[in-house]
Amino acid sequence: MATFDEVRALPIFDGLTDDVLHELLAAADDVSFEPDDVLWIEGQPANFWWVLIDGRIDLLRHVGAEKVVLGALDVPGRWAGGFQAWDEAGVYLASSRCSGAGRVLRVPAPALREVLQRVPLAGHFIDGLYRTARRIDATARERDALVALGTLSAGLAHELNNPAAAATRAVVNLQSEVDGLLDSLHRLAAGRITADQFARLDALRREIPPPTGVRDPLAVADREDELASWLVRHGVGRDWVLGPSLAAAGVDPAWCDRAAEVLDGDALSAGLEWVASTLSVTSLLSEVRESTRRVSELVASVKSYSQMDRAELQRIDLTDGIESTLTMLGAKLGGVTIVRDYADLPRIDAYAGELNQVWTNLVDNALDAMGGRGTLRLTTGRAVLDGDDAVVVAVGDSGSGMPPAVVARAFEAFYTTKDVGRGTGLGLDIARRIVVERHRGTITIESEPGDTVITVTIPLTQQRT
Repeated sequence: MATFDEVRALPIFDGLTDDVLHELLAAADDVSFEPDDVLWIEGQPANFWWVLIDGRIDLLRHVGAEKVVLGALDVPGRWAGGFQAWDEAGVYLASSRCSGAGRVLRVPAPALREVLQRVPLAGHFIDGLYRTARRIDATARERDALVALGTLSAGLAHELNNPAAAATRAVVNLQSEVDGLLDSLHRLAAGRITADQFARLDALRREIPPPTGVRDPLAVADREDELASWLVRHGVGRDWVLGPSLAAAGVDPAWCDRAAEVLDGDALSAGLEWVASTLSVTSLLSEVRESTRRVSELVASVKSYSQMDRAELQRIDLTDGIESTLTMLGAKLGGVTIVRDYADLPRIDAYAGELNQVWTNLVDNALDAMGGRGTLRLTTGRAVLDGDDAVVVAVGDSGSGMPPAVVARAFEAFYTTKDVGRGTGLGLDIARRIVVERHRGTITIESEPGDTVITVTIPLTQQRT
């Protein structure tokens, strides 16, 4: 059992008379704990007040399917729970997980209430602090989540719109080209061409190489003029339609001369239209394939970003998460030059979804600092942290920079320099908690006008829970 002198030495009990402290101790228990013990659970009635005597207790909270470390009782005298002493519906705001062996003083809420009744001002102060903290925490986190969701949704919608619109345009044009292809086939059949002629025409079509890269528009325009003249000389109608289609596919007058050796008259016109329609259909199908591939990549990026199908702690490729974040923020990157300097890193133990939240906050802040125009620098490398191998991620921007006074307070909760309504002041605080408390890492800021760098260092391995 904790001795009177041991408890009297805890700063939290300064101001209590010896008699009151003796009464509190008489109602309390001295509880020993071992690594990974759980003393209380988030959401359950907070019917005990826990005061740390020695050791360390991490405070965890469920966020989605994961448990997030919010903080820790790591200094004798720090406390948690006991909320039913002033709120009958009070529940634990986080769960406990003991990091090592230690001891804690467990005080029933009624006994704590008795003490608070003797010190009314302290009771009112703690009650107000508890209720205000819950209200601010809930409101700010809801708003921050909505703002982040809105930003990511807008970015994703923008990124999806481009390939979706391209696929829609290609499908509309595809119907027209298929109609033209069938019409030309009908005309070829009506012209009573032989199977040998059609086979030779198809062999010529197969000789046309598929397009590679972007064609020189001036060269294509010159070829259109040459083909238009050739088509007119050979009595082929609709030269203004066939010329551009054949030129875009890389066809030249020499190829057309060979086609004229196979077909003539109306059959030549129908044959060239069939070739042009076939080439257009192939090109449009490639556009649809490329557009749907891009949509699939975006969906894969969303899954990678959200980590909705992954284990809580996993071995990850750090750069995959950074690239997924850039994809999600793609709509805000339009006027920004991205400079990547990625080292060849080993895979690390990490809570991937949480790290993606860090990269989102850091990149989004950098983009805001640059006003949407400038240079975003992303650098990764190897490091050593407290004697352990680690990785480093640096996010730099060419914005106006932060004054030293702002850098000193940047990681404080609710501190922001953004205009009212534009920021909650939680982004860097959340990033610090995830990096420092969740991953045992460090996060620092160096800033001067035109060069701000936030550096995150994370050990290669984590303690599995």
